Amino acid sequence: MEELVKLWPEILESLKDELNIQDITYDTFLKPLQIYSIEGKDLYILNPDNSNTVSLNLVKSRYSEALMIKIAEITGKEYNLNFITQNDIKNDSVPESTIPAEAPAFTKNSNYINSNLNPKYTFETFVIGENNRFAQNASLAVAETSGEAYNPLYIHGGPGLGKTHLMHAIGNYIFHENSDKQVLYVTSEEFTNEVIDAIRNSRSNASLMTNLREKYRSVDVLMIDDIQFIIGKEQTQDEFFHTFNYLHDAGKQIIITSDRPPKELETLNMRFRTRFEMGLMVEITLPNYETRMAILRKKLEEYNANENKNIVFDDEILHYIASNIHTSVREIEGALKKLIAYSTLQKTEITMEIAERELQNIISPEKPRSITPQLIIEIVADHYGISVDQMISKTRSANIVRPRQIAMFLCRQMVDSPLDAIGSLLGGRDHTTIIHGTKKIQAEYDENNDFRDEIDSIKKKINSN
Repeated sequence: MEELVKLWPEILESLKDELNIQDITYDTFLKPLQIYSIEGKDLYILNPDNSNTVSLNLVKSRYSEALMIKIAEITGKEYNLNFITQNDIKNDSVPESTIPAEAPAFTKNSNYINSNLNPKYTFETFVIGENNRFAQNASLAVAETSGEAYNPLYIHGGPGLGKTHLMHAIGNYIFHENSDKQVLYVTSEEFTNEVIDAIRNSRSNASLMTNLREKYRSVDVLMIDDIQFIIGKEQTQDEFFHTFNYLHDAGKQIIITSDRPPKELETLNMRFRTRFEMGLMVEITLPNYETRMAILRKKLEEYNANENKNIVFDDEILHYIASNIHTSVREIEGALKKLIAYSTLQKTEITMEIAERELQNIISPEKPRSITPQLIIEIVADHYGISVDQMISKTRSANIVRPRQIAMFLCRQMVDSPLDAIGSLLGGRDHTTIIHGTKKIQAEYDENNDFRDEIDSIKKKINSN
């Protein structure tokens, strides 16, 4: 139950993307749905709005089957879906039993529950290859000698390559050895939101910031995932800087992940760069073919063991996945889960014909993507840690306007596209806005060497896609 609740937003977002559901439809019908309870194979999904029976009926008729498949694909478990309202709960027509959370080999005391660790991410479930062997060895060394050496440990590499898995593996190992240890895993987004909330509400409750600092500075091991997203957020950076110093001086272990090494975080303050580089930096690169095949076999083996099943895929199918997905372990696992879900729900063996058909939206044979304004907007948004929706919104906050103008500038530089077309992709902005934004960035590009390096770095990302 606990795991499914955590995965629920990912399941709904994935369904939205796969079915190309418009925002208004998604926000109205799917986003409000909540996991209520599980009894055996029956999953009860709650629509909190009692009065909106039209919404519930539409979800049942249009999305029920696709949602069932998506749940199986992401969780590896099959459920019969039952859509309910608050009235059903009041009438006692819905069972309240739930599946107990899957326990690791140690007792889940309050320290572990508050750690945010995923018990499934361990060193035993991590597939080692040439691309990640050093990172795995370093992570295990940190787990065995927490706070004594390699502090901080800085793991960097592209998305979906296993950085988060190793981070959780370290935490699980440490806790397994000493359940009194206080380990805390958070994403940089969660850390940022907590800092913002504490600052915003500090006038009405002065203890909020004190409580926040106590939470982060009382741990034995602090793990911050995707540290690149705090870049540019000055107050968050300051709070993390002092927390980092406090923990490091106290001999507590700090583990950080990022998509880039510190020297490539263009706007990173030098005081952070020197601290990140004072420990051990390790990189995870793209897995080779042999590692990708090993990942597929390992994950299939784990699924069969956990679900007491005997699903077998021909090596030709595994080869098809491993040969065509190169960029992310997460995508490799996603492709495998999709075929497993199809096989179990349809009660059929997977043939190459089925594999090619079902994976057509996932498999992308290695070929360069053409550079388009849309691609430039996506990469600029990713570089600055914001969403494309924020880029095209009407907001005029500085942390959104600047990336938006950089996207305008790069679109004008790198593609032959009319001003109106660029403006349309950026939320319907007119050609004068595009010209103004382009000129502003061009002037800074010509005068500021650091900014020129930053823009050139983004260009490299665009050209490498």
